[in-house]
Amino acid sequence: MPLSLRFLHFRTETAPASEFLRGEYHGVMSETRVHLSKTEPAAYQALDAFSRTVGEICAANGIDERLKELVMIHCSQLNGCAFCARIHVDRALAAGVDTDTLTQIPAWRESGVFSDRERAALELAEAFTFIADEGVSDEVYNRVGSVFTEKEYAALSWACVSINAFNRIVIAGRYPVPARTPQAQA
Repeated sequence: MPLSLRFLHFRTETAPASEFLRGEYHGVMSETRVHLSKTEPAAYQALDAFSRTVGEICAANGIDERLKELVMIHCSQLNGCAFCARIHVDRALAAGVDTDTLTQIPAWRESGVFSDRERAALELAEAFTFIADEGVSDEVYNRVGSVFTEKEYAALSWACVSINAFNRIVIAGRYPVPARTPQAQA
């Protein structure tokens, strides 16, 4: 069937983000788009498995959930991915990141709330998100490398690769931002 004739039908109910990420959520979209997780589920499942592996690599190499989620949020903000930003803000809150810190992420360079590790991770997130501009410059690489071990650098780099891939899928598909769960609103 030609792409122009593929009309996706969606229910109007909301569902947990986990259903959406698995391609089981059928919420309202503003336009008809190919839903990559349904059209080619094997590729999406491989990306999901990759993301879980990246999480394991982060944990095994000293990158705690708090730091990983700051990176995920910042990449999502830079890409304009409201869906992923929502998911990772909720995860960051669950990992103990306070709301003041979350609100400071876009202005991390001017903010005094971030540690050297957090600042280096946020800078690396920017370099990976805007990689087409100049790659990861020697200056960024050296600054970040002075704070992280090789294993930590690699883990954070893979986290950036993972979230940037998800951001592109979600933005291209115009996935709706899921409604807040009662736990996340509290």
